[in-house]
Formats: sequence, structure tokens, C-alpha cells
Amino acid sequence: MPIPAVKAKLLEGKKGLIVGIANDRSIAWGCARAFRAFGADLAITYLNEKARPHVEPLATELGAPIFLPLDMAVPGQVEAVFEAVAATWGKLDFVVHSIAFSPRDTLAGRVTDASRDGFLTTMEISCWSFLRMAQLAEPLMTDGGTLFTMTYYGSERVVENYNIMGVAKAALESAVRYMAAELGPKGIRVHAISPGPLATRAASGIPEFDALLEKAKTKAPARELVSIDDVGAATAFLAHDAARLITGQVLYIDGGYHIID
Repeated sequence: MPIPAVKAKLLEGKKGLIVGIANDRSIAWGCARAFRAFGADLAITYLNEKARPHVEPLATELGAPIFLPLDMAVPGQVEAVFEAVAATWGKLDFVVHSIAFSPRDTLAGRVTDASRDGFLTTMEISCWSFLRMAQLAEPLMTDGGTLFTMTYYGSERVVENYNIMGVAKAALESAVRYMAAELGPKGIRVHAISPGPLATRAASGIPEFDALLEKAKTKAPARELVSIDDVGAATAFLAHDAARLITGQVLYIDGGYHIID
């Protein structure tokens, strides 16, 4: 899918970091396409050398001047990314954090049975990583900015097979509220974006995910599934100065699915 054409470059001059593109079906890719279409300049990361061939052509399409590896499990990589942003731009207007991970046995098992190591890994990559990126972004957001992370309805309701990730997302959403309160006086806004079920690479690890997609399509008031471009456009709007007094929110982009019992 090419970068969509828009009539107004509403984010021209804005500089942002997109973390979490794995391929052209990623939520982070939908966000990157939208931000770029509205005129923002983007820094792009990839997980590792195995992921690089899938992400590099997308970064090239975006004209990204910064393209670096970022694996939160590798010491120093996240710091190196923010150092490159500081050296290249000297500022940052937004960050899109779209990463989460849980060891397969921890994700597939009962929450009750989660091992200490599995729990800590899940929380470190899925929640603490957003806090660390916010900490590094704060001194670069001298004119304010917006921090985004991705969550899911399983944070507040028990969703079959979502398991420990629901616990991590609940912690992440709580962190968003506290961070919004702490960073708000500096003009930094913080949001959790909650898309409906999407057929992404990350979702492929959830058992019976196809059934969840069909349920969402059938029950959502809009009677259709959300796309990565729907998520991207809504996220990009919240980075605009017109949204400067919106913060600390969990924004549902799911065709209304979350309101249905």
C-alpha cells in the first residue's frame, strides 16, 4: 500500500519516532504511513537483523533519515536510538510505541501459573519499555509532544487466550494516566490507542484468533474490522496541535466493539 495522498500537510515540521514496525501489516506501519502522509519526518526502528529486510524497504518508502535496531532486551539500543534523534533533529514531537512480548509458555498458560521470569519479561517489554522511551523522549520534547502506546480491550475484560498480556496492558494503561499527569505541565500528552482485533504478526501468537476476528466483525456496531490505516489516521490526529488538551486517554478504534456486551 502506498503512502496515502492528503490535501493538507497538517504535521509538516513535526519529528517522530515509530517503534514496532515488523512488516506492512503492522499497526506501527499504519501509523507511520499516516504521519508521513500528513508531512511528519520519521525515525524508524527494526527489531533485529532477521526483521531488517522486512522493515528497511518501508523505511526507505517513508524517507526516514534514521533507521536503527531497537530490541529492548539488548542493553544500550534504545539509548542509541534517542541519541541519534538528538544528533539528527535536536528535538522530538511524538513517539509511537507499538511493541509487546511474552514468552510463548507464559502467554499460553494461565495467569495464575505465570513464572516469575515470564511475568517480568512480559512486563519489561510490554510496559516498562514505554516508560523508558518516555524518559528518554522528555528532554527532547522542548515544545511539548505526544507519546502513544498500543493497548487492547483485554486490559479491562477477560478475553479468552489473551491471558498474561491482559495484565500487562492493564498496567500499561495505568502508566499512561500517571505519565499524562506528570508530563502534562510540560505540554507532553500521553495516550493509549486501543484498536479492535487486527490480523497482525503479533496477534498470530494468540490461539483461536480467527474466531476473535469473526466475533468482532459480527458484534461491532460498525459491522466491520478496523484497519491499520484507521488506527494510523486517528493516532496522527492526536499528534496535531488541535488535540493539545486531550491527554491520558484510552482511545478505542474498534467500530464500537468495546461498548457491546
